[in-house]
Amino acid sequence: MKWYKNLTSLLKELDNLTSLTTFDISGCENLTSLPNELGNLISLATFDIKECKKLTSLPKELDNLTSLILFDISMCTNLTLLPKYLDKLTSLTIFDISRWMNLTSLPKELGNLTSLTTFDVSWCENLTSLPKELGKLISLVTFKMKQCKNLTSFPKELGNLISLTTFDISYCENLTSLPKESSNLTSLITFDISYCENLTSLPKELGNLTSLTTFDINMYTNLTSLPKELDNLTSLTTFDISYCENLTSLSKELGNLISLTTFDISCLCTNLTSLPKELGNLISLTTFDISVYTNLTSLPKELGNLTSLTKFDISWCENLTSLPKELGNLTSLTTFKVKRCKNLTSLPKELEKFKALRT
Repeated sequence: MKWYKNLTSLLKELDNLTSLTTFDISGCENLTSLPNELGNLISLATFDIKECKKLTSLPKELDNLTSLILFDISMCTNLTLLPKYLDKLTSLTIFDISRWMNLTSLPKELGNLTSLTTFDVSWCENLTSLPKELGKLISLVTFKMKQCKNLTSFPKELGNLISLTTFDISYCENLTSLPKESSNLTSLITFDISYCENLTSLPKELGNLTSLTTFDINMYTNLTSLPKELDNLTSLTTFDISYCENLTSLSKELGNLISLTTFDISCLCTNLTSLPKELGNLISLTTFDISVYTNLTSLPKELGNLTSLTKFDISWCENLTSLPKELGNLTSLTTFKVKRCKNLTSLPKELEKFKALRT
């Protein structure tokens, strides 16, 4: 029944479909209400009502749907209150309430949904707080709250989510701190805190997240330094700190991230003037971007050790005056960008070894 845009109501007689396991009415944009009788669909495992934009409430009888595994009510933009009784849906594993633009809070009763593995509250732009009871969701694997831009903090109890592998809090632009308890999320593989522009520091305890493979902190514009404890993240393969324009230095300990394949430190602007030679230890690196590093005058010769590198971008490094001859060892390079390096007057002859170069 999905995408019936002219549908305004559902028949009460649907309650006879007691063996129904999947019910999808997503995209029924003119549906204004759901009949109470839907509570009789006790075999229902999947219920999808996303983008039913004129719905203003959910019937209480939905608490009878105790077999429900997936419940998607995302983009129901006129829903403003998440009912407390949804805590009866204890079989629920996937719950999506993203893009509820008028939602300001979550009921603490959600902490009873202990089978949840995926919870998405992204783009709930007026959400101002999270209940500490969410720390009871110990089966949670994926938690997304991207673009919750009025959220200023989250409870330390989220550190109890020890099964969490993906945590996305990007674009939470008013978030001012991360609790040190975040370090308890030792199963975390992907952590995205990009565009959290009011965060000023990272807790050193993040160095405990040794399962982390992808860490994105780009546009962390008030960050001035990275904790040296990040050198413990030896499983990290992708690290993005681009546009962290107030960073004043990069620690030599970054050279310990020996699993890194992609490292983006572009657009660090005027405060950084050099690269630590220890970056030459990142021998698994295939993509390295240091473009728009405007006060950089030279590159450490140790970068010549990065023989797995296929893409290297030093564009817009306007004060770079020379390149070390050791870069000639980077014979796997297929893309090498030196655009707008206006003080660079010549290239070392050793670069003639770049036989694989296409760009």
